[in-house]
Amino acid sequence: QVQLVESGGGLVQAGGSLRLSCAASGRAAGSYRMGWFRQAPGKEREFVAGIRRSGDSTYYADSVKGRFTASRDNAKNTLYLQMNSLKPEDTAVYLCAAVQTGTDYNMSRSWSYWGQGTQVTVSS
Repeated sequence: QVQLVESGGGLVQAGGSLRLSCAASGRAAGSYRMGWFRQAPGKEREFVAGIRRSGDSTYYADSVKGRFTASRDNAKNTLYLQMNSLKPEDTAVYLCAAVQTGTDYNMSRSWSYWGQGTQVTVSS
């Protein structure tokens, strides 16, 4: 079992940057693959980024590739999402997710644990 708590959301103008954090706690939190999803009002939850346990491999949705960077600090059991060149269409609740093993990591059903989310609003 792992608990996830996101922070760092807020209101930013288009072109700006934000860094989200996700603190993981619980048994062997560092042994989980972790990821970020987002959900805008009236839309399905959408994969944003994922990172392996070791942190040496990351993968992104095409919509954020080149603008967002996922990283993790296993000593602090914390996942990060650096978001640059933000656009109004990035506005959503951003959720942290964790799973020990699985497939189809771009699908929300593949993840076992979820945080409550943090709101990101990008104004034009």
